[in-house]
Amino acid sequence: MAKVTIYTKTMCPYCIRAMHVLKEKGADIDEIPAAFDKAKKEEMIQRSGGGRTFPQIFIGDEHVGGCDDLLALDRAGKLDAKLAA
Repeated sequence: MAKVTIYTKTMCPYCIRAMHVLKEKGADIDEIPAAFDKAKKEEMIQRSGGGRTFPQIFIGDEHVGGCDDLLALDRAGKLDAKLAA
């Protein structure tokens, strides 16, 4: 199963929702709290190509986007395949 990296912010409802979906799928998740860590936030912005909102989600090295993007992948039936890769 692909490793998932998710940059999060405390008490962010989108982060909570994305984490819930990923946990339901049994994903191997590396959660990085980045909202109050300048270095981690800058790392997130660089990796995502400028994404500043939370969460920013990566499956392997592929930037998926935020929570809405993750949910759209799931609705389209493509999330399971990405996680299995």
